[in-house]
Amino acid sequence: MRWLRARLARKLFLSYALVIVVGVIILAIAMEAVAPTILDQHMAGMTGQGMMGGTAGLGSDPLLRAAFRDATMQALLIATGVALVVALLLSLAVARQIVRPLRRMLAATRRIAAGHYAERVPLERAIADDELGQLATSFNEMAGALEQTERRRLALVGDVAHELRTPIASLEGYLEGLLDGVVQPTPRLWTRLHDEAGRLRRLVDDLQELSRAEARQMVLALRPVPPDEIVRAALDRLDTQFADKGLELCRDLAPSLPPVLADRDRAVQILTNLLTNALRYTPAPGRVSVRVARTGEAVAFGIADSGVGLAPEHLEHIFERFYRVDKSRSRTLGGSGIGLTIANALAEAMGGELRAASAGPGRGSTFTLTLPVAP
Repeated sequence: MRWLRARLARKLFLSYALVIVVGVIILAIAMEAVAPTILDQHMAGMTGQGMMGGTAGLGSDPLLRAAFRDATMQALLIATGVALVVALLLSLAVARQIVRPLRRMLAATRRIAAGHYAERVPLERAIADDELGQLATSFNEMAGALEQTERRRLALVGDVAHELRTPIASLEGYLEGLLDGVVQPTPRLWTRLHDEAGRLRRLVDDLQELSRAEARQMVLALRPVPPDEIVRAALDRLDTQFADKGLELCRDLAPSLPPVLADRDRAVQILTNLLTNALRYTPAPGRVSVRVARTGEAVAFGIADSGVGLAPEHLEHIFERFYRVDKSRSRTLGGSGIGLTIANALAEAMGGELRAASAGPGRGSTFTLTLPVAP
């Protein structure tokens, strides 16, 4: 790190010295070009007032002018030397002040590169408000984002492994039973094996779709779509399931709604996912309401239910991958845990937004999809 401070001090000293040298050159030129004339004028004025006697201006005396020039140049050289020494000391002090936080930042970057994502740069009070302080703050924010990303990556790996382990273990157990002759091949067994294989396929499909959605690699066919068409297509898929569970399904569409700019199939997919979650987490007898209204330059699709609700600490994480409020219940119901993440990514890709709200556990929840009005 000493070499960094030495290089920075050398650069600062050279910059200071360059300014000093340029200033000295300008002063020397000014003395040669302007100072004699000014001296003549002052001396003429002084002799004209009878202060020094004589009729000729002493400024025109070659000896006096030479003495004046030599004295001024000597003073200028002395001032230049003093200025260079001050510049050297100042550059060393400034370099030390700059290098100290940079040294800590360099050490932090090396530790982060080695996998220690909890590393942070201490923010000194002396530089809290200057550019170095802003750089340190931005660096800490970047380190925090990296740490959070690494945590999510590790959680994702663990969640995927856990989700895959359950159906694979079930398939492996049944297949071993079939090989050993302990389990008899019945239609019910083949149906169970088919369901477990389908669960694996759905999980893989969801992961692939999530990867494309978060990487903004999904091809969207954006066009003006009537909101009632989106709602009708989503409800047609689930009307029977709501009726079989004994849930009341209400719809409230404001009149004269403008078309929204969206991919019809993806918008229907988002609403279907929200309705499916409401169906899963609303016990009978219950009620699910679909409300559509215009809000400024967007149309809001609200799905409100009278189900289990969400605690405040769960709302900010509800759209994260594999996040579950109740892991055992969600797994029993067959959810992959990434449906809302996919829906949120699709909404953002279409220029919209997906929000969640709840009054608390047992008091239902509301998910609102907003899509921009088509121009």
